[in-house]
Amino acid sequence: MQERLPFRAIRPSKGDRGLSQATRLAPIFMLLSLLLISCGVGSIRCSSTTVHGNITDMISLLDFKQDITNDSRQALRSWHASVPLCNWEGVHCNSGRVTKLHLSEQGLLGRISPSLGNLTFLRTLDLSKNGFTGELPPLNRLHILEYLDLGQNSLQGTIPDTLTNCSKLRMLDLSANLLMGEIPLAIGRLSNLREVWLSSNNLTGTIPPSLKNSSQLEDIVLTDNKLTGTIPDEMGIFPSLVYLGLAGNMLSGGIPETLYKYNQSSLQYLYLYSNMLGKTLPLNFGDTFPDLKHLCLDNNNFEGHLPASLGNISRLRLLNFSSNNFIGQVPGSFGNLARLQYLILQRNNFWGFIPIELGDLKQLTHLDLSDNNLQGGVP
Repeated sequence: MQERLPFRAIRPSKGDRGLSQATRLAPIFMLLSLLLISCGVGSIRCSSTTVHGNITDMISLLDFKQDITNDSRQALRSWHASVPLCNWEGVHCNSGRVTKLHLSEQGLLGRISPSLGNLTFLRTLDLSKNGFTGELPPLNRLHILEYLDLGQNSLQGTIPDTLTNCSKLRMLDLSANLLMGEIPLAIGRLSNLREVWLSSNNLTGTIPPSLKNSSQLEDIVLTDNKLTGTIPDEMGIFPSLVYLGLAGNMLSGGIPETLYKYNQSSLQYLYLYSNMLGKTLPLNFGDTFPDLKHLCLDNNNFEGHLPASLGNISRLRLLNFSSNNFIGQVPGSFGNLARLQYLILQRNNFWGFIPIELGDLKQLTHLDLSDNNLQGGVP
């Protein structure tokens, strides 16, 4: 390896001054060339503000490219000075500023450069399904960012609190990474959030009650982490909630009353399996979920009788209550679940005869009642 000599401030001689001046002007000439390419030669619409911003965006993206250690699919082959910035692969612009960076599933390896935090006109950042490593970069200057998808990478470290400065975020997906630590308590500052996907990480701590401030949430997916504590009452007060996934954690206690006390007319998927949840299901549990399609409470510690009101969830397709401590008879009201395809009640303490009403379930393709104390044959 060539030894790096220490820098010394030496006044150039007269003979060297011409070369020195040309050397100092070279970056300026290059920048002007990039500017002309990006804005278009002779364009009268390229204002000084746009020019400056365009250059900032270009430098930021070139910094990002420098941190890519493997681009096996040549996704960034167009990222060079001879191609206008807004024609680069995955780059979308509006009025000369970068508003969208979409490089999902491109086989990119390396770290995510902090320089992306300088793309202040960015609304969409999608780097999902690549091989990015290292920590999440600071993105707190992206005040109009709406869509952030860094899912299915190998990102490490914690979720920075500064991410909550992206106050316009509507969709946040950091799922399937190696993130650890707690979910930021200030996540409720993202009042425009509609989807939060943090599943398949190593997140610890409790579910922040501040999520209630994100009242427009439709998807809350925290599955397969190491979250502890109880399910906050706030989980049941989202009027537009469609998907609630809290499975695969270490949550304890019961299902909060708010989740079945109010009409959950939008909820379609409720996944609470593989926790340490318990207690009994209230008699009216099935009365407030008119559009529920999947209900999975398996691998918990629930006990008591199954409420007959479960037969009122008319759109239900999957019901899995296996590996709990339920007792009593299987409700005959299950025969009302005309759309049911999967009924899995194995490894409980049910007794009595299998209800003949199950024979009316024409859509049923999977029925598992094993490891109980049931009598008789399947209707």
